[in-house]
Amino acid sequence: MAALNYLLDTTVLIDASNGISPAEDFLVKHHLACAISPVTRAELLAGAEEERVAAFSEWLSAFQYLPLDEPCADLAAKFRREHKWKLPDAFQAAMAIRHNLRLVTRNTRDFPPTKHSFVVVPYRI
Repeated sequence: MAALNYLLDTTVLIDASNGISPAEDFLVKHHLACAISPVTRAELLAGAEEERVAAFSEWLSAFQYLPLDEPCADLAAKFRREHKWKLPDAFQAAMAIRHNLRLVTRNTRDFPPTKHSFVVVPYRI
């Protein structure tokens, strides 16, 4: 199995599912090095049209899934207090840091890469 390097934020998967080429290209190139969190899985499935839920669920199952554990929850709580992030964003950051992964996102408002070294913004649209 390939080494994990990245935790995918929901924005990247939404972009890829909508045919945004840079997002698709990133996933093709780095698929085996990418993981998803419970946050990403829940957000993508919650926002999916009913007829696409099964296909999205199958697609998401192709990525390594990192479960949420107590140390991540505690770190997310700390980040929520420190950065005033919404809890899903705090969980994403905590999971990336706890697993020594880069968070791949387009969300530069909450995760400016100049401030957060664990963040990767592979494209802009």
